[in-house]
Amino acid sequence: MTGYTILPVLGGSGRSGDWSRSGQMSPASGMVQFVCIIREDRLDALLDAAFAVVERHIGVVTITDCQVLRAERF
Repeated sequence: MTGYTILPVLGGSGRSGDWSRSGQMSPASGMVQFVCIIREDRLDALLDAAFAVVERHIGVVTITDCQVLRAERF
């Protein structure tokens, strides 16, 4: 897959309360956010791959419709 961005997650608050990236043992165990824009016909394959990772770890999956303003860049 091409056309994605991975961002470090610095902290948040969830079911177990507040957490911060500073409490992680190493950067390798830190949470990340994966952002991509794909065609709807590729969504199921992406979700299958994402859930294979998320079900073993903490994770949130968000799906939304979007409009691409500069379609020639995709």
